[in-house]
Amino acid sequence: MQGAGAAVAATCFVTVVYQAIIWPNVARLGRTNPESTAFIDSYLARRDDSGKRARLLWTWVPYDSISPNLKRAVLVAEDINFFSHSGFEFAEVRLAIRDALAGNRDLRGASTISQQLAKNLWLSPSRNPLRKIKEALLTRQLERHLSKRRILEIYLNIAEFGPGVYGAEAAARYYFGMPAAELNELEAAQLAAALPRPARWNPLSDSESYRRYAARIVERMDKAQFLWRRI
Repeated sequence: MQGAGAAVAATCFVTVVYQAIIWPNVARLGRTNPESTAFIDSYLARRDDSGKRARLLWTWVPYDSISPNLKRAVLVAEDINFFSHSGFEFAEVRLAIRDALAGNRDLRGASTISQQLAKNLWLSPSRNPLRKIKEALLTRQLERHLSKRRILEIYLNIAEFGPGVYGAEAAARYYFGMPAAELNELEAAQLAAALPRPARWNPLSDSESYRRYAARIVERMDKAQFLWRRI
């Protein structure tokens, strides 16, 4: 029994040391932009495994080169309280759990933009408990080391807006033939509506559900006038 306990303790110690070695330097994001993300790397690996040539569209632009319309659209769609919480929306988590227990198959998301950023940069879409713990720790570090403006800037530059289309600039040019700075409200809403299901929901989709969701985002943008002061 003692031998088994010692083996477990040793395994835990090695795991902790290994995680400490590979743990991301979150504070560095305050000074430098990421060279890639876990989600981009995963996309490229899947394309390689399938034998298909990977098409990656990704162009980094600074915060001021992204339309305020897209910032507003993403905030009302993904995280309306982004500027007032510290990385977590516990009310949304409770609602997500309630819907899950009720058997709602179209489960609502409960992740804030900060949580989504942590997942996209360093983790995977997996829902296993260890991944969720890492996400929570990384989210706390993002909120501690970076400003809200910087978190939003990075998120808008690495979010997936369609297969192989990452970031606001690449999405705006690919779908609308213009820089991200020039997106109007409807175009911005169409991009924001793609975020939950970018493989199927994007401006090239003919899904009626997607179109209705984009229209609802425009309505929310009209009501959330307070966001103009924050972005």
